[in-house]
Amino acid sequence: MPAPLKPLKWYKELAEKKGRLKAGAFIVEGDKAIRQIMNVHPDEITEIIAIEEPPSTYRDYPVRLVTESQFRNISTTRTPQGIMAVVRIPEDIYSARLPQDAGNKILLLEDVQDPGNVGTLIRTAATFDFSGVILTENCADPLVPKCVQSTAGAVLSVWLRRTVQYLELVRSLRQDGYSLIAAELNGSDEPSALKQEKLLLALGNEAAGLSKALLDEADYRIRIPTAREKAESLNVAVCGAILMYLSS
Repeated sequence: MPAPLKPLKWYKELAEKKGRLKAGAFIVEGDKAIRQIMNVHPDEITEIIAIEEPPSTYRDYPVRLVTESQFRNISTTRTPQGIMAVVRIPEDIYSARLPQDAGNKILLLEDVQDPGNVGTLIRTAATFDFSGVILTENCADPLVPKCVQSTAGAVLSVWLRRTVQYLELVRSLRQDGYSLIAAELNGSDEPSALKQEKLLLALGNEAAGLSKALLDEADYRIRIPTAREKAESLNVAVCGAILMYLSS
């Protein structure tokens, strides 16, 4: 006998952290983003919600068909694409436990609060072959809908850790041979410092930048040369994209 259908409000509640943690799942919207999840972690998708029968590529997943009105009620996007996936929350995402193999390039986001910026930076990190992203508790939650949408499906392409204990992780990684490179508006080191065998790249809050506590840990403080008489600073996502490209 098939399992009873979940009430539609169950899916809607996944937009909130409390609902996500209770369900152990979050929502990914849009065919392109879902296919990216399928390419990286196909077993983490538990269900497809759609307003019409999806393509055969989704045949391995249970599909729930809903009306267009019901889909709009569940969706958090302004222009729903008509298909979404329920995806399991990655293990340890809200912990300070690093993976056994953390990889050679890690991004650290300190108090980056705009979910669009966080999602874009996660997507960019995946694009430039960073293995993971550490986020402070004051960062936007990487699983909020706007952040997930901004990753374009790359939210599971890197490991994620969102924790208040990020300075402890920084110190542990530095002891393991990682060089901490801090992006700072008044930094004195050149971007060539990014060419490290084991790199931990830190980006700070949109308005305040990096904290003194983190800057004190840094091996290098680098800046991107800009025409500051025309614009004081770069958007953090743009800055991150430039620095991650230069590290490759």
